[in-house]
Amino acid sequence: MFAVIQTGGKQYKVAKDDVIRVERLAGDEGSQIVLDQVLLVGDKIGAPIVSGASVTATVVAQARGPKVIIFKKRRRQNSRRKNGHRQDLTILRITDIKE
Repeated sequence: MFAVIQTGGKQYKVAKDDVIRVERLAGDEGSQIVLDQVLLVGDKIGAPIVSGASVTATVVAQARGPKVIIFKKRRRQNSRRKNGHRQDLTILRITDIKE
C-alpha cells in the first residue's frame, strides 16, 4: 500500500520502509514524526486530505542539500551578483501508514 503526503509545499509518494528527503522538520535523529497531510492512501482519495489518515516516520538524519550557485550578470553594465544556497533537509524512513 502507498500514500501521497504533502510536506514543505511538495508532494511525495511513499510506501512502508521508503527513505525520503524532505525540507527541514523539527526533530532529533531517531524521533518519530506523524505526517497528517495525507492526500491519498490505498484507494481513498481526499478532498483535499483523507480524514483520519496519517503516516508515521522516523528521522534518520538532519542534513543539507547540495550547494546551488545563483549568478546574475547584466551585460555591458559591469554588474555581477554571485550568491549561493544550501537547503536544510530531513531524511525520513516511513514506518507506518494508517488509513
